Amino acid sequence: MESIGVLMACPMSSYLERELDKRFKLFRFWNFPQKSEFLNEHADSIRAVVGNAFAGADAELIDSLPKLEIVSSFSVGLDKIDLNKCKEKGIRVTNTPDVLTEDVADLAIGLMLAVLRRICECDRYVRKGLWKTSGDFKLTSKFSGKSVGIIGLGRIGLAIAKRAEAFDCPISYYTRSEKPNTNYKYYPSVAELASNCQILVVACPLTPETHHIVNREVMEALGPKGVLINIGRGPHVDEKELVSALLEGRLGGAGLDVFENEPGVPEQLFGLENVVLLPHVGSGTKETRKAMADLVLGNLEAHFLKKPLLTPVV
Repeated sequence: MESIGVLMACPMSSYLERELDKRFKLFRFWNFPQKSEFLNEHADSIRAVVGNAFAGADAELIDSLPKLEIVSSFSVGLDKIDLNKCKEKGIRVTNTPDVLTEDVADLAIGLMLAVLRRICECDRYVRKGLWKTSGDFKLTSKFSGKSVGIIGLGRIGLAIAKRAEAFDCPISYYTRSEKPNTNYKYYPSVAELASNCQILVVACPLTPETHHIVNREVMEALGPKGVLINIGRGPHVDEKELVSALLEGRLGGAGLDVFENEPGVPEQLFGLENVVLLPHVGSGTKETRKAMADLVLGNLEAHFLKKPLLTPVV
């Protein structure tokens, strides 16, 4: 398989990069500033694209690679891949579900605790010597028993629900249709869900329908004591409205792992102590990133050996 050309869309995992380099003819897309010239020269030798949550395979790239057979995503999300174009051209698509579920769910709970108990602010309080000079830290908010509403009850949403239940949190959810075999309370709209929970968690895939699924109406419904947690994708939330709601006190707090224009983050959020900001690290543990990389490699090898794909999407 050393002669098979694989295009890596952007830097994502040094382990994955090394293993791809060993097994295939690897092209690192970020090393070629003149993208059009590179594609004109190498299009006929590239049979696979490896992408992630930041760069994948849009219609333009797919159309420029006539020999493309498979797009393997180093991510569970597929919003950077034109799935319709892949279906139209018979290009296979894989992702990395399941292996990152636990880490992302863990981080969601961590964000809830960090926002409500002001863990980051407490840490800074101690480091600045304020405990000695100013005395005890102010009282914060309890997490246990808070009602948690989850947008999207897939693998990650269910894992978050399971963890929150251990904190005696009542669970409710919104999906396009009510899920069978669950005792969680279902709401037919996101605004209704937000009106009936204290913590709202975004855990659904990013699609045209879920773009800005958390808008001004939803934030108003969540209210000045409500907390928003986003471990999905940045464009799930109307970021301008979120900034306004937080600055004006119409929303109680937020824990954000993702943003609309990563790595750009609205600077207005930097001074807010009721907001916890993370650099998109939901699946960012050594163990999980290796498991994700192994899935990408396994899917590519299965495809080129004409074996069943491990995690097929298309």
